[in-house]
Amino acid sequence: MVVLSNPTGNTIVRAIARALSRAGWLDSLYTTIAFPDPGPRWLPRRVRSQLLRRHFEIGYRNVHTHPWLESARLLSSAVGYRALAAPGGAASVEAVYREFDRYVAGVIASNRLAPTVRTAYAYEDAAEDTFDAARNRGMACIYEMPIAHWQTVQRLLHEEAQRLPEWRRTIQGLDDSPAKLARKNREIALADTIIVPSRFVLDSLPAQIRATKRCVLAPFGAPSPGARAASSVRRHPSGKLRVIFVGAMTQRKGLADLFAAMQLLNRPDVELVVLGATAPNAPLSFYRSQYPGFQYEGTRPHAEVLEVMRSCDVFVLPALVEGRALVQLEALASGLPLLVTGHTGGDDLVEEGRTGFTIPIRSPEAIAERLTWFADHRDALAGMRRHALEKAAATSWLHYENRVLDAVRASFDLYGQAAAS
Repeated sequence: MVVLSNPTGNTIVRAIARALSRAGWLDSLYTTIAFPDPGPRWLPRRVRSQLLRRHFEIGYRNVHTHPWLESARLLSSAVGYRALAAPGGAASVEAVYREFDRYVAGVIASNRLAPTVRTAYAYEDAAEDTFDAARNRGMACIYEMPIAHWQTVQRLLHEEAQRLPEWRRTIQGLDDSPAKLARKNREIALADTIIVPSRFVLDSLPAQIRATKRCVLAPFGAPSPGARAASSVRRHPSGKLRVIFVGAMTQRKGLADLFAAMQLLNRPDVELVVLGATAPNAPLSFYRSQYPGFQYEGTRPHAEVLEVMRSCDVFVLPALVEGRALVQLEALASGLPLLVTGHTGGDDLVEEGRTGFTIPIRSPEAIAERLTWFADHRDALAGMRRHALEKAAATSWLHYENRVLDAVRASFDLYGQAAAS
């Protein structure tokens, strides 16, 4: 049996929980907030939409919550008291993760878990104390690492801050403390198995880690394309080419390069749609000063994000460092061809000229060149949308879940070897 912990309850952990529950291996899931479906009907629709991201498709008797600090973080941001949730604040993301990690470790150390629990499955930045406690019980440890190794992340982000200093304010993670980075190293050292979502993340691991740890490549899946996505293959070739960027408005995701590409392109028949949140210390006026011509859609509930996607023609993510950006999978499932870098973790998603194109990082020229191609080959878009939908349908979460189950099964064998020694 497995104890699974994740502080935020994202799409990834929902898939892991589904897989473990289906196999009969889930002893318990620990998270900060878990929201039942449908939940209270009196809540505003936008609030319910946000909370349903914390919904788990498993029996809630297995779910245990530790909500207080995460609730304080969310509430402080909602009421505009951002200092509490800012980096270094009492309810920052790092503080939530550290406190949650200590809580789960306390559960394991207190022997409240059933004796049949053999494996601890934890998430990056919330695993150090959990794995320490699990090791003391002789349990195997599986580490979910959703983004590139911190050394690669730090190198790329610091290079970017020097290349485009005016965009430094948008880049979170530049000032991660030595203590936080040391914890990442400790988590990896304690793990028996590391699960990564893409070849890019796998290749970012130092050679010594790859040589001494069991590293499992388990790519995240795409949502199933629905009838609405299929019917979105309908835009008229005489209209403007609608290019969409979805995500945090940060240079980690290459937004500055996309803005520069649009200025190079300078075509009235191409429009850029930006959907996402501005950086905490970068007002919308900053982005307008960099490129005034984009259509800003702000942040929206997930269903509305997909609606906006389906109104567009091409999805662009010129990111510097990701793990396997889920938004590109949602774009495929919405029928959009991709224009992404090799650092988005989508190397298996892009079939050049069929489902999109891969571009190098830090290259506005390459972005502009490919957008020119899309604008000049509008007759190719209908076929590319069909190929995008087919690729999404073939990239299911079930494959990811089965890879996870293989890793868990192997951890049971590892536990047995440890118990026998």
